[in-house]
Formats: sequence, C-alpha cells, structure tokens
Amino acid sequence: MAKDFFTLSAAQCLKSLKTTKNGLSSAESQSRLSVYGQNILKTSKPKHPLKVFLKQFSDVMTIILLIAAAISMIVAVIGNKPAELVDGFIILGIVLTNAFIGFYQERKAEKSMNELKKLTQPECKVLRNGNVEKIASQNLVIGDIIALESGDIIPADARLIETLGFRCDESALTGESVPAEKDHKCILHAQTPLAEQKNMAFSGTVVTSGRALGVVVATGKSTQIGKIAGMLSEEKNTQTPLQRGIAELAKITTYIVLAICVITFIIELTVGSSTVLEAFLTAVCLAVAAIPESLPAVITIIISLGARRLAKKKAIIKHLHAIETLGCCEVICSDKTGTLTQNKMQVQAIYCGDKTYKHNLFSAPLKEHNKLLEIMLLCESVEPSKNGYMGDPTELALVNFAEKFLQKKKQEFEKNLPLIDEIPFDSTRKLMSSIRQTQFGAEVLTKGAIDELLLKCTHIMLGGQVKPLLPFHKQQILRANKEMANNALRVLGFAYKSINSVNSKSAMEQNLVFVGLCGLFDPPRPEVKKAVEKCKRAKILPIMITGDHKSTAFAVAKKIGISDNIDEVITGTEIDKLSDEKFLKVLQSKKVFARVSPENKVRIVSGFKKLGLLVAMTGDGVNDAPSIKKADIGIGMGQSGTDVTKEVADIIITDDNFATIVLAVQEGRKTFVNIQKTIQFLFTANLAEITAIFLATIFFPHLVFLSPVQILFVNLLSDTLPAVALGVEPEEKDLMKYPPRKANKSLISGGIGINILVMGIVQGLIMLSCFLFGLYVMQDEQIANTMAFYALNIVQFFYFVSMRTNSVIQNPITSNKLAAYAVLVTLLFVLLVAITPLCGVFGLVAIPIECWLFIAFASALTFIINEVLKKLKK
Repeated sequence: MAKDFFTLSAAQCLKSLKTTKNGLSSAESQSRLSVYGQNILKTSKPKHPLKVFLKQFSDVMTIILLIAAAISMIVAVIGNKPAELVDGFIILGIVLTNAFIGFYQERKAEKSMNELKKLTQPECKVLRNGNVEKIASQNLVIGDIIALESGDIIPADARLIETLGFRCDESALTGESVPAEKDHKCILHAQTPLAEQKNMAFSGTVVTSGRALGVVVATGKSTQIGKIAGMLSEEKNTQTPLQRGIAELAKITTYIVLAICVITFIIELTVGSSTVLEAFLTAVCLAVAAIPESLPAVITIIISLGARRLAKKKAIIKHLHAIETLGCCEVICSDKTGTLTQNKMQVQAIYCGDKTYKHNLFSAPLKEHNKLLEIMLLCESVEPSKNGYMGDPTELALVNFAEKFLQKKKQEFEKNLPLIDEIPFDSTRKLMSSIRQTQFGAEVLTKGAIDELLLKCTHIMLGGQVKPLLPFHKQQILRANKEMANNALRVLGFAYKSINSVNSKSAMEQNLVFVGLCGLFDPPRPEVKKAVEKCKRAKILPIMITGDHKSTAFAVAKKIGISDNIDEVITGTEIDKLSDEKFLKVLQSKKVFARVSPENKVRIVSGFKKLGLLVAMTGDGVNDAPSIKKADIGIGMGQSGTDVTKEVADIIITDDNFATIVLAVQEGRKTFVNIQKTIQFLFTANLAEITAIFLATIFFPHLVFLSPVQILFVNLLSDTLPAVALGVEPEEKDLMKYPPRKANKSLISGGIGINILVMGIVQGLIMLSCFLFGLYVMQDEQIANTMAFYALNIVQFFYFVSMRTNSVIQNPITSNKLAAYAVLVTLLFVLLVAITPLCGVFGLVAIPIECWLFIAFASALTFIINEVLKKLKK
C-alpha cells in the first residue's frame, strides 16, 4: 500500500481500506490474506541439505581418514595388493556412514528447533466481526483493526483511530530514545518524517503506555521495519557455551593425540619393521581411536531432545543455551500473580464508609456503594469479546463484580458517562485514572495501591456525603487495608473527583475523594507448595517478587512455604534507602520483595548475581523486561506475558506456572547429566583404545594390533549407539537432592575426569590382556588381534551398563528402552561379524570357546571396578 495514511483522517483511512471500526469479517480477512500474503518479514534461508552433508567432512580427523583411505587405494592399485584396496573402501564406507548419521542428526535437531519456534509465534488482539479475538500475528491483513496496550510489540504498520495516553518506544526504528506520544486526531502533511508521524504505529516498536485502536495499513515486508529487514544479511548461528566447551575439549585432545601419533609413527619406523605406509596407518589408527567423531552430533541431538521434552512439559526453549544454564540455576525470582497463584481473582471483601463487608458482601446494598461500584466498572482496561470481556484478571473480577450488583452492563454506563481520556497505570505511580463526561461536567475516576492513593486524597465519602479526610479516617482505612492484606487479599483503593475541565494529567490525580477499598483473593496454585519444597531440597532459593502490599505478599509466601518470618520481607521503598553495600548484605536474608518498582527488580537480580549466584527471573509486564534480560535465565509467561517479555526471555512457560519452572530446572539438570555421561562414555572408550594401541606399539611394534577399519567399526557402533541412548536416560532419583553445579565448572568435573582416566586405562589393559592371552596362551598372532577386537567391543557393554546410572538395581537397563536396544543391536552386529564372511573382511579369524570365556571374564572386571569406584565416590 503506497498511500501516506498519516495525511488522512481516521475516517478517511477506514473508508480507503474498505473496513470499519468493528473490523473485518472472518471471510473477508481470509480473502485478503490470499491477496496480501502472511504478515512475516524476510527470514534467513534454511541451510541447503548438501551444505549440511559436506560440513560432516570438515573436521581434521575425518580429513585424515579420507587421506588414509585414498593412500590405501593408491598403494593397492600400484602394488597390486587387494587387501589394501578392501581396507580403503571399508574406511571410506565407514566415514560416509558416520557422515550420514551426523547429517541425519543435525537435520533432525534443526527440525525440532523449527517446531519449537512455531510454538512461540507472536499473537495480537484484533477485532473480527465486532469482537476482540487473539490471532497469530502472521495472519493479520490490511484493513484489520488491532487493539494495542502497554507491553505489546506492534505487529504491523497501523494508522491509529483511537488513542488513550498512548506512547511507543520507536528507538529501534527512528533512533529516538524518548517514547513517542501518539494522537489519532492528527492529520499530517506528506513530508512529515517518520519520527514525527504521531498518528501512526509501526511494526516492531513497543507500546510503553496507554491503549489504542489502529487499522493495519501495511504488513510483512511492506512495513517500515520490513523494508529494513530486506537489506539485512542472514542471521549467523552462534555456538552455545556447552558447544564451545566441547570444542575446546576436542581441540586439546586433538593436540595431545597428534603428538602421540607422531611418537607412534617414529617408533614404528625405527623400532619396528614397518614401512612408511604401515607406520602411517598405525598412527592414523591411533588418531581414529582417540577422537570421538560422533560427539558433536550426539550432543546436538541430546539437547534438541531435551528441548522437545520441555515443550511437552509446557516450557518452550527459545535459546538452546538456556537448557545448559537451567541445570546451574541457584535462585528463582518469581512474580506472584498467576505464577505462584492461579490468577483467578475474586472480590472477597470491600471497605466502604467506615465498615468492612466480607461474607455479608452487599446483603443490604447502600446508596454509597454505588460510587465504589461505578469506579470499579468504568476505571478499567478490558475489551469486549465473544464470552464477555478480555483483559487482566483483576480488571475482569472488578467489572464482573460491579455488573452483578449494579445489575447493569458496563456498556449502559458508558453511554451516559462516555470516556474523555485515560491516564494508564504505570508501576511508578501505581495508579490509573479514567476521565468521564457527566451531565454536570467531567469526573476523574481513580484506582490503585492504597498507600499511593491516600497521598492524593483530601476528602472521604461517608454516608453518601463528601467530608474532609481526617487522620482518624486514614487510620481506619489503613487498619482495614492491613486486615485484608493479612488474609492474603490483594487490596486496591478507589477515589474520584469532579472537574470543570480536563487539565494536566498530574493535577487530575490530586485532591481526590476517597470512596473505598476492595480486597481480591487469588488462591495459590495447589502444586506450588511441593515445587517450593523441591527447590529447597535442591538448594535452589525461591524468591517472591510482587507489587502487592507487604502483608499480602507475606501471607501468600507463608502459605506456599517460601517464607515463615515477616522479617524476610522487604519493600521497594526500603530497598531504595539502602546503599549497594548494605543492600547486598540485606539481600542474603530476604525471600519476599513487596511493592517493588522495575528498577528494584533489576537491582535484586543484579544483587544476586554479584553474590555469585545464577539467577532465573520471571515476569509478564513490559516493566519486567529489563530484569528478565538482566537475569542469567529470562522466563516469560505464555498466557499473561506481554510481547516484550516473551521477546527478551530465554524460556516461555505456556501455563504461567511456577511448578513448570521447577520442572524445567529439573529437566535442565537431567539433560546436562546425560551429556556428561555421554562425554564420560565416549572419552573413556577412546582413552582405552589409545592406551592399548600405544602400549602394544611400544612393546610389540612388529605385530598388528587393531587396524583403522576395526577401530572405526567400534566407534561407529559400539560407541555411538549407546552414547545416543545415554541422552534419554531417565533421571536419577536423587537428582533434585544435591546443590546446583557451578556454571564455570568443567564438563569433566565432579570426578568424571578421574573416572575417564582410571576406567580408560583399565579397559585398555583388559584389551591388552586379551591380546596377550591370544599371543602367548593360544600362540597365534591373528587370534590375539581378533581377541583384542572383540574385547574392545564387549568391554564397552559392561562399562555402559554400570556407568549409565548411580544404581543398576534402581535403574536397570530395561528402564531405558533405547539403551537396551542399543546394546542388543551392537551385540548382534558383533555376532554378525563373528559368524559371517565379514570376519575376514575385518581381518579377523574364528576363535575357540576358551577365548570367548576369557574375553567375557576380563571384560566383566570393568563392571566390578566401576561399581567399586561409584561406592568410593559416594
């Protein structure tokens, strides 16, 4: 759409776009969607499958294997050695097979992440057939009427047709740091710069305050931000901390291995009788044995599987690194409403005149109650929808309560008291006001936190009459407020005043007439208490952060087990009085933060981080975004969360439930533990191969001890399949009974490095003992080599069964079906090699039963030794 809609009036825009204030019909929106296309920006192109496949051949070890295969084939052709040709083709075949497995796993992980991204697609409120509906932003069309409020990310370019205190942060588009004030009544000239188009709202910018209706004039790549996006380069993939850790570990291992390979090559040439080619192949064999080629692909699939499991548990991972970080979480700072509670607000008590009404709520309604109910009904921010109203649960509770007792719908009151203007709620003032036109002039209706509201009041309504507000009255009001708060009620105050004309907004909220209080109850979620207990057992500190009164916050915190002492509660006002040094000392003894501002939240998160703790922060409002962004793990709410908080969050909890956050932390721990198990298994296997080959090369340089083909067979089957199975291991029963790991700890910390070293050497010696049995007892070099090969496979099974769990009794291998299948499939392949012509292809021979018994007995020692090590570790 090329028109400059900011040069037209709102009515002209609606007419030009063939729409009305009631929005489009469903049928018309579908028709326009087929014409204009989806409201999406240019996205980065998916990686071409061929590019992903070729990437599998980019690491050093794979390149070395390909060179070895090529040299084997060339030598075979020149020297007429068929055996070398077979070896070359087998090496090439195994490298290709490994590449296909890596390709499949990477594509699968990419597909999983794309599926998760679909779950976090932004939504917007749109008027369809006269009712407000929530739809996916990508389905917006030109002519749609969108409803915007504080915290929304504007989904498309729109000409504003109604505004109430509406401001937008357009810094991402215009560079202006101060939020732009909008006015739908403006009609501008054609040369008006983008930053001065006060009657327009632009896609990708953020609503900082107020409400508005706008008609969509451009979508997708036609929007102002879309034109810029079209010029941007493709997004680059960045490695997660875990991937960087693995890469660093692999890099160090590669250097060590290359050094050992050079030493082996020299020994083979000088001490043994090997040719240059044979020495080179032995060195290559050692390199192949040392590097777990499948590790990066296996880790990727484990993390993506973890992300999918979390999605099923209603936690959507936006950034993969969040899974790793979850396992380190030490503090969870949680909002109260909707996260710790059910967000099902109900009016439980009111204070009006000088009386509190609870169970006898309006059993005999008085005339003075009407003003309180009128403010409840008209000082609000709800939208009409198919099922009544849509909006904040507190607002809905007040409107529904007022309608019930006034026996009139909100729309009937609005006809007689039309809206002139609105001062939207913000977390600094803790108030909101609605300015209404009456037959006698204008009237300001205000509601908000009682401690802020009382500061603005000079009079009180008693018995239907307005009287001066005396200190005695204030004491009564505060006493009623405290009584409600102690009963875990969220308390709001209500006031009004008549004005002759609309003047400055700050002046309109002065000299108010106090009318009454309302106490709303939001019951705690039943599962939260157990989740809090689980946090405490896991040495994770649960923290409540809320805008509610100190007494209300403590009452809820006590019910769910976060706090049992009022001294553990601190308010935002008290925080503001503390120096940074004093605040850090106080922070360590506080569990509940009440009446906090956005700045307080950022300071709380920063404080915990300065104490060396890893912090998760939840939130739903636009003012929560800075603290969510500041936290190590930002958690947005899927139901009540604004677009801004979802945008900056690492994780989105789709049911807004604190218990789900704890489940996500538990899953994060489980995923990391399984990754550590995978690293432990693969590096132990590779160290065993290095130990055996290196010792055999030193003591028996003239003999053949495992060929590259045999090593690759083990790495491809006996190592890779069980390694993948470790990624879906069920969690240990004591997983949430030990403290979180520190984020800066090594991947092989916690005794894993020692276990790799000890068990790698043990397995290597077992392989060597089997080789010696064949060499000296059976007196056959080929049998010795064959026994070493089978020992290398079978020793992995015994180690796998033992190391995969803390207790093989509590978690037998049948508890992980994939693990059982991995062992079964690998054993079948080993059996297939032993009883088919593949035996000869791999350079093996048939061995007698006593050799098999010796291999089984020697390999079983791995299980026994590892079980002893686990007991010693405990």
